[in-house]
Amino acid sequence: MNQNKAVGFIGTGVMGKSMAAHLLKAGHPVHIYTRTREKAEELLSKGAVWRSTVAEVAKASELVITMVGYPSDVEEIYFGEDGILENAEKGTYVIDMTTSSPQLAEKISNSARELGLHGLDAPVSGGDVGAREAKLSIMVGGEKEDFEAVLPILKLMGQNIVHQGKAGAGQHTKMCNQIAIASGMIGVCEAVIYAEKAGLDPSTVLKSIESGAAGSWSLSNLAPRIINGNFEPGFYVKHFIKDMKIALESAEDMGLLTPGLKLAKDLYEELAEMGEENSGTHALYKRLKR
Repeated sequence: MNQNKAVGFIGTGVMGKSMAAHLLKAGHPVHIYTRTREKAEELLSKGAVWRSTVAEVAKASELVITMVGYPSDVEEIYFGEDGILENAEKGTYVIDMTTSSPQLAEKISNSARELGLHGLDAPVSGGDVGAREAKLSIMVGGEKEDFEAVLPILKLMGQNIVHQGKAGAGQHTKMCNQIAIASGMIGVCEAVIYAEKAGLDPSTVLKSIESGAAGSWSLSNLAPRIINGNFEPGFYVKHFIKDMKIALESAEDMGLLTPGLKLAKDLYEELAEMGEENSGTHALYKRLKR
């Protein structure tokens, strides 16, 4: 892919702004749009070009990346007269990196193909830290040749980049990721609370358990935030609830029993009702300690 290919980036939130910044640093012209322009000011100061609509981004870009909140947002920005698909030039690559519905990913891919575009789904894992350090895990669904064409761009944002299969496969893989995290986060929070109740220093306990069989990304990266009382979002509670709902619906469609996932979703919904929907996922600690 052309080193100076113009890239459109829609959605510059907690993770998106770091991802777009890596593209700018690599020398790509980056055209951005987000609902709240203030969230894009940092990128604009680094040389990004502001576009006032989704359609303008699509028309100005050879490759468009989307990183928004919910499947409904994805549907809105891709379809319709003012959407990406209707306004992108033939041959444009469109990559949805939002965690969204596998079925919607297939719909976007099919519609893109009919219009002479290349559609991929490429959700990520790694949170704000992974985005900031360009160390995201990226799970990709779509045609193999399309994956290979956009790989140089993806490598600017992540390290563990795997083509999982046809359209929707990236989203299904992300559901596996979220299912594993859901029950694991309960364990991380319970372990910290147990250490506190037992009169131990949780930080010292962490030194013993994070490198053993209990080790996980969440334990190493989020348990220290819990211990320090830092519940700022690397990933929002409200977005994790969205992901778990998608995973539950997909699991039910396949006839799968996922009791751990269901319990986690219920607990997180209770946490959101406590006013913590904009906190990080590790704020589950507050619900379990209540």
